[in-house]
Amino acid sequence: MSSENGSVDGGAEGAQPEQLAFIRESVRKAKVPRAKPRTWRGAALAKELPVARVLVDKGVLHLDRYFDYAVPEELDADAQPGVRVRVRFGAGRGRVREGRREGGGLIDGFLVERLAESDYSGPLAALAQVVSPEPVLSEELLGLARAVADRYAGSLADVLQLAVPPRSARAEQRPSPEPLPPPPAPEVGSWGRYERGDAFVESLASGGAPRAVWNALPGPEWSAELARAVAATLASGRGALVVVPDGRAVARVDAALTSVLGEGRHAVLTADAGPEKRYREWLAVRRGAVRAVVGTRAAMFAPVRDLGLVALWDDGDDSHSEPHAPQPHAREVLLLRAAQDKCGFLLGSWSCTVEAAQLVESGWARPLIASREQVRAVAPLVRTVGDQDLARDEAARAARLPTLAWQAVREGLRHGPVLVQVPRRGYVPRMACANCREPVRCRHCAGPLEGQESGAALRCGWCGREEGAWHCPECGGFRLRAQVVGARRTAEELGRAFPAVPVRTSGREHVLDTVPGAPALVVSTPGAEPVAEGGYAAALLLDGWAMLGRPDLRAGEDALRRWIAASALVRAQEAGGTVVVVAEPTLRPVQALVRWDPVGHAVRELGERAELGFPPVSRMAAVSGTGEALAEFLAAVELPAEAEVLGPVPLPVTVAGGPRRVGAPPVGERWERVLVRVPPGRGAALASSLKSAQATRMARGGGGGGGGGEGAVWVRIDPPDIG
Repeated sequence: MSSENGSVDGGAEGAQPEQLAFIRESVRKAKVPRAKPRTWRGAALAKELPVARVLVDKGVLHLDRYFDYAVPEELDADAQPGVRVRVRFGAGRGRVREGRREGGGLIDGFLVERLAESDYSGPLAALAQVVSPEPVLSEELLGLARAVADRYAGSLADVLQLAVPPRSARAEQRPSPEPLPPPPAPEVGSWGRYERGDAFVESLASGGAPRAVWNALPGPEWSAELARAVAATLASGRGALVVVPDGRAVARVDAALTSVLGEGRHAVLTADAGPEKRYREWLAVRRGAVRAVVGTRAAMFAPVRDLGLVALWDDGDDSHSEPHAPQPHAREVLLLRAAQDKCGFLLGSWSCTVEAAQLVESGWARPLIASREQVRAVAPLVRTVGDQDLARDEAARAARLPTLAWQAVREGLRHGPVLVQVPRRGYVPRMACANCREPVRCRHCAGPLEGQESGAALRCGWCGREEGAWHCPECGGFRLRAQVVGARRTAEELGRAFPAVPVRTSGREHVLDTVPGAPALVVSTPGAEPVAEGGYAAALLLDGWAMLGRPDLRAGEDALRRWIAASALVRAQEAGGTVVVVAEPTLRPVQALVRWDPVGHAVRELGERAELGFPPVSRMAAVSGTGEALAEFLAAVELPAEAEVLGPVPLPVTVAGGPRRVGAPPVGERWERVLVRVPPGRGAALASSLKSAQATRMARGGGGGGGGGEGAVWVRIDPPDIG
């Protein structure tokens, strides 16, 4: 080491004046605070609008509000309303340094707006990071999400998790295509088959906002008719949104839109597309590059610009009900969008729900229906087989297929494929005693025992235990019979009866999209029916009592919807199309199918529900939890004066390994449920009171949500199944 260096290392006393000045200057500079990312300690704030109002991604009700943060100058340009940010959350008032609040965990959020000053009098923490400068939360989408959260007594953060897809940096870096000019107005086409159908399309093309409930005619034309409505909306310079139940329906509407509009004018939003592709399509819609969207349930929040039409197909399908909090239904979200954006509304289906009938009955929407002559020209012939017919044919009663059904199958196979709808999947899902018809139950958990393909021991559908030596506890019998036979067993029986005909199955494990027009037997569960080229020659609707006998308010409506959906795939009566339904012909849903009158059935159902005060005439909420927690919640909540509390009643205990429905109690716990009913016009007050009570419980450390836990209480507005 040189002497020169040594003098410096020895201390400052022997240093030259120039060196002392240099050291003092270095120390002085070192004391200047440097901005640290994600804390920004000592950093200068933005000169204009230095306060950012942020919605933190904490889906709990007592934190369902905005929080203010300081905007560092270095983040000023990127910290614009609508972008994703990261902030520190959870620091107390005592963790303040140099006028800034510090500490807390990093969480995600959305920057809602920039302000000149904050309403909060204490020190503010700084924005930790702008995740991306891409604005993904528009003012319109935020308003819609807030309306949905208020309607369903949920948190805004939970709704935005459903509305805004997860970020993909690679998708954000790719530019969206340039928007195409509006297409020309389409021809009315097959819309002319409906009364006022041409006026509906022309109103959309001229910039109007018609609202209609559309009872579609049987056949495959519904997707092309939806595409023409979208094209008419785009011709007026506005956007359109179509929501359908599943990926198969998306593919049909996608193909129809491509045929009518050409490539590049619409986006497809489905979860099956993968995160990156879905986010890229979503960004194209958000940036205005694409004005038309078709997708499944999550597309109900698609940020379409200048929205001119929202359309929903088959609103009675369970897929339209979101299972995640706060469980909104696509129909209600699109109704909110139609009111918020003052745009057109189209609710279409082969059948008709009670909610759709109420929209027409109230005058909010107009009916789009065909004349009876048009219906008879395209609908198949529907024949029934009831208990009296089965009683005259004991062999057919045992085999579930009466003579009329066998004749329809034989005749149909001469001209094309035959559809067989079975209410349950599997082999022999339900068994009963052959002597007294007592359902076969497990000795350990009382669950239903099911037959296996191997023909060996029975197996419990709840706990999975096998039963090799069953006998009936009522009559002591040992013989079994099939109470409800599954799709695979039905396919096996039909295969033996028609050995020269191929048999195909479509169900939960493997859903077919289309089948050829050649003769074949297609056994399907409800909702999984494939489309046959040229239509089915005949259809059998088996075990109608199994769907009609469910202990549910919507059992008849849902059975009719599933029957009509299958029958709509059958050829017209003039072309020999025949449908045989095995159900009591005097029942109202069966008569509605025979007459092909789902609208009349829905109107009568609506009238009866109005007399009894059932939804949708009234608004209803389901509150469930343990008996003690439920009683505590009901004692604390301030319900509207008109509210009526029904219950409590015990809920079925969830068994380990068995199926668990949305909102079911945790495994092994005994929960109870009450229904709270209010008259029309008081639904908002009911949701507000339940949300406030739930937020208070959560703030005090009580349980909330559907995740279980000690003291948990689960609230659901407008539950789809109320028993």
